[in-house]
Amino acid sequence: MNYKQTITTILISAFAFTAEDKTINAQEAAKHVGEYKTVCGKVVSTFYHKKGRAKQTYLNIDKAYPNQIFTILIWGSDRKYFDGAPEAIYRDKDVCVDGKISSYKGKPQIMVKTPTSIKILHK
Repeated sequence: MNYKQTITTILISAFAFTAEDKTINAQEAAKHVGEYKTVCGKVVSTFYHKKGRAKQTYLNIDKAYPNQIFTILIWGSDRKYFDGAPEAIYRDKDVCVDGKISSYKGKPQIMVKTPTSIKILHK
């Protein structure tokens, strides 16, 4: 293998490791608060708090509220960026969400502003 092939192989390996290292499941999210990660799991319950002040949408991963393991939070002001109601679009779907993990009342979450942060794995 020549020099260029060696460098290319190293770069590809490093990228693959980084991408793989960034993806975690919902149960691991609590260990990564403050970090940017991709969290994957199944949306098992949803709630649109349309009477709330912030009109937020909750997408609960792997377990339903109040036993949710991880939540995707969409503020009401960001719903306009979605092609339809997020609580209907993602319900019962396997998804991955990219973003910075925060914690609210001891539960990990990622706040999402646009649908590009959420990928449906199987349609």
